[in-house]
Amino acid sequence: MVVAGMALLVAFQEKLVYVPVLPGLTKSYPITPTRLRLKYEDVWLTASDGVRLHAWFIKLFPDCRGPTILFFQENAGNIAHRLEFVRIILQKLQCNVFMLSYRGYGASEGYPSQKGITRDAQAALDHLTQRTDIDTSRIVVFGRSLGGAVGSVLANNNPDKVAAIILENTFTSILDMAGVLLPFLKWFIGGSGCKGPRILNCVVRSPWSTIDIIGQIKQPILFLSGLQDEMVPPPHMQMLYAKASENNRRCLFIDFPSGMHMDTWLSGGDRYWRSIQLFLEQHVPDSQEKDIHSENSAASSTAIVWRCKMID
Repeated sequence: MVVAGMALLVAFQEKLVYVPVLPGLTKSYPITPTRLRLKYEDVWLTASDGVRLHAWFIKLFPDCRGPTILFFQENAGNIAHRLEFVRIILQKLQCNVFMLSYRGYGASEGYPSQKGITRDAQAALDHLTQRTDIDTSRIVVFGRSLGGAVGSVLANNNPDKVAAIILENTFTSILDMAGVLLPFLKWFIGGSGCKGPRILNCVVRSPWSTIDIIGQIKQPILFLSGLQDEMVPPPHMQMLYAKASENNRRCLFIDFPSGMHMDTWLSGGDRYWRSIQLFLEQHVPDSQEKDIHSENSAASSTAIVWRCKMID
């Protein structure tokens, strides 16, 4: 029975890792940005392997030249379930937001996999860098949970196209999460800290090992961690920050005592939004401020940490 159970886990692992449809709901979008009075553009992309993808490009107003957030969502559900968050991020940060539906999610075709979603993310970034209505030097990747793993790969692969990256409640790897969600698996699957034989690591098709990538990212990174996260243990974010900061001095870690996996942006209140705003002001300034920031990067880095503490 144990062997049969393991075989089923291996065969149907994508069904366990990816959840495009929430229980009791359909795959289609329950609402569009119009419901929240947001003006948007339906964007259709083609990944490098031919899969057709859907996305929404949302602007606060037509001539907004602020940063463009390339948002990679959490696992369960589709981009429509994140529209309330996007509505607030537009208002608070005066930016543009590009929301991608991973393959198999929302209106996008195909079936999710790590290799496929990595291609999807690249297609989204390539689209943004070719637009003429945004400042392509101010593209910021924002990933929550699974989206943080996706965004980390993209940022590492495109150091000249991604200006900065924001990670919220992201895991070290799917290998480590397997033992968290299914404790009996921790003896057979796990990351470098696993004490078991890890005999099933080689058959995991979507390891999403963010811990092995984060230390290679050169862009500024903001870590937002909810300390009440019931899905991803908060130490995962702390380990990612420790690994990244070994070689990257432009890393900032901020935790939110009451933040859970899906509501850190809500429970964090003004401090959450102000933290992101300060990070963007420091590392993704507009063209008129870039020279000033580059000359005072060391002093500004100290200042932003102090100002974030003052928000407490």
